[in-house]
Amino acid sequence: MSYVGPDFDPPQPRRPRRGPLTVALAALVPGALLGWVVYEAVGGGGSDRAASPAPASRTAPASSSPSALSASPTDDGKRSPSPSATAPPTGSGPLKGKVVVIDPGHNPGNFQHAAEINRKVDIGTNWKECDTTGTSTNAGYTEARFTLDLAHRLRALLQRQGATVKLTYDGDSPAWGPCVDERARTGNEAHADAAISLHADGSAPGNRGFHVILPGSVHSGAADTRGIVGPSHDLGVRVAGHFVRETGEPASNYLGGGTGLVTRTDLGGLNLSTVPKVFIECGNMRDSKDAALLTSGAWRQKAAQGISEGIVSFLRRS
Repeated sequence: MSYVGPDFDPPQPRRPRRGPLTVALAALVPGALLGWVVYEAVGGGGSDRAASPAPASRTAPASSSPSALSASPTDDGKRSPSPSATAPPTGSGPLKGKVVVIDPGHNPGNFQHAAEINRKVDIGTNWKECDTTGTSTNAGYTEARFTLDLAHRLRALLQRQGATVKLTYDGDSPAWGPCVDERARTGNEAHADAAISLHADGSAPGNRGFHVILPGSVHSGAADTRGIVGPSHDLGVRVAGHFVRETGEPASNYLGGGTGLVTRTDLGGLNLSTVPKVFIECGNMRDSKDAALLTSGAWRQKAAQGISEGIVSFLRRS
């Protein structure tokens, strides 16, 4: 198997120059080969993030509102660009008619709602917590802040391609959660052509790199992933390949055997999905090298670009 999907073309090697540069180029060959190994490897770990019907007091999951994006400052203290300023008119662009659901993992308000997020929900194979607080860097930059900022960046990029983009939640709406089953339901009810859940891991220092989580085959209770395993694998391979190219982040050195791909059957957000869906753990917040990247707005833009390109490649496949 390979990271390289049908529409994913890795950068072509440059033609070597003659003269003194030959030695320098020769020194770069091993690094280039190592990068190619990462692209070619594919295989098939973290905690779940999932949902139940929202209480009446909570606001319904937000859709792709330009005003919500323009009003949300990034973690660099700057405001995200408003999609209305850069996106094509509704219904135009190569992804016209395509629906993408973005699921920003966790919620900054989960810390204040322990009882609500700790209650169990049915994920088909067993019962798990509604949601968790997520992790953070050692300096206190939370996974929930990271995923929401990344979701805004990704939404803007996909809207420029003409896609209809929905978020499972946005900012203060709702104040906690949603639960993992509700997050899956958002994609299902939108009849999404692709769905992705954004995360960052909280593993031990020294463990670094990204991994994409693919749904395994599940047919139990309310869960039946048999129809989405294949297309979700395709989506995951494409996202992983483009993420590597845009960010330079290595595949996880602690999960996936160096492939950057992990298959799981214990995540409600995947088990309950009826549309192609993957999770991406963009890096390890507890590792100093990864934390330096995850807290960088410039790097998050590269991450959004890579994820976007993977989704576009999947949606435009022949």
